[in-house]
Amino acid sequence: MQERTFQFGLAILRLASSLPKTKETEAIVRQIVRSATSVGANYRSACRAKSKADFAFKLSISEQEADETLYWLEVLIGSGYLTQSSVAGLVKEGHELLAILTSSGRTARASIHNSQSTIQNS
Repeated sequence: MQERTFQFGLAILRLASSLPKTKETEAIVRQIVRSATSVGANYRSACRAKSKADFAFKLSISEQEADETLYWLEVLIGSGYLTQSSVAGLVKEGHELLAILTSSGRTARASIHNSQSTIQNS
């Protein structure tokens, strides 16, 4: 998963560098590069978390950043700077990463909740 999120960030960087240089795209490029690279950075940080709660929190940030990256891809498609077919692979990977992060986050939060319930019922 660390490698996938890293490669996703790199793919977005390559995409960003291929866009025309306009005021509009420059603003979007800053946002999409930040969010896409943040997916991997926060996932990597989650892997080094100091507690289950820290892990779940960092995963949730990674999840939010993946969703934001998908939003910026939609903006680029909607504005006509990109076509759906030209970024279909990136969109698919973004959705897959988002699904994995969401599922992992739910599992982590459930684990925390179950641990707390066990302690309170003891």
